[in-house]
Formats: sequence, C-alpha cells, structure tokens
Amino acid sequence: MTDSDATGRTGDADETRRGRRSRRDIVVPMRLYKTITVFSTLIAVVSVVLGFVFLDAATLQVSALRAVIAGALGALGIGVADGLLSTALAVFGLGIIAFGAVVYTLGTRFRAQGMGKSQEDSGEDSNNG
Repeated sequence: MTDSDATGRTGDADETRRGRRSRRDIVVPMRLYKTITVFSTLIAVVSVVLGFVFLDAATLQVSALRAVIAGALGALGIGVADGLLSTALAVFGLGIIAFGAVVYTLGTRFRAQGMGKSQEDSGEDSNNG
C-alpha cells in the first residue's frame, strides 16, 4: 500500500463526511438565525436549571418543590410513597435536561445566508503536520 492509496481513501471519506454535514445545515435569513439561536439557547439554559431543581427535589426530603408537589397530591387525595415520588421527580428532571440538550443541538443546525461553512467542511488542507 502506498501513500497515494491511503490519501485517496481518506479523501473519499472526507468528501462523504462533508456531504453529510452540509445536508444537515439549514440556511436561513440572518434575522431568523438570530431568533433561533437566542431562543434555543434560552430554552436549553432554562431546561437545565429546571431539571436540576427537580433533581434536587428528588434527592432532598426537605425541598420546597417536593413539599408543594406532595401537598398538592395530598389535597387531591392521592397518596404517593416517598420512593415513588423521588423516582418520578428524578426522571422528570432528567427528561427536562435531555429536552434542553435536544433543543440546543437542533438549534446549532441552522446557519445564516453568507456565513462561511464550518472549518471541517472547508476544502482547505491543514498544514499541521
């Protein structure tokens, strides 16, 4: 196997990767890009904070949120064991965090018209060794 054979195979793999990457990007007007970026970041940050609040309520028996939820369920006449409530709060908290991550990831797929492609998509070769 020669160096030119290896280079040819690597070039084909790079071209395939670039083609998949460029199909994932969605080009939108600049105003829409800014709106998507702001709101996806805001939703992601709020989701992570709320997710950790619910995780905190799941692990602490003296959490204010846990007391409010347990009181509301008690007022409705629904008795829930502490272990079940902890599990539900933890799963809900992790779900909110995952939702925020998905929203942020989808928000990064957009780019504005006129924006350059990412560095890995550029056809330029790296001279780093």
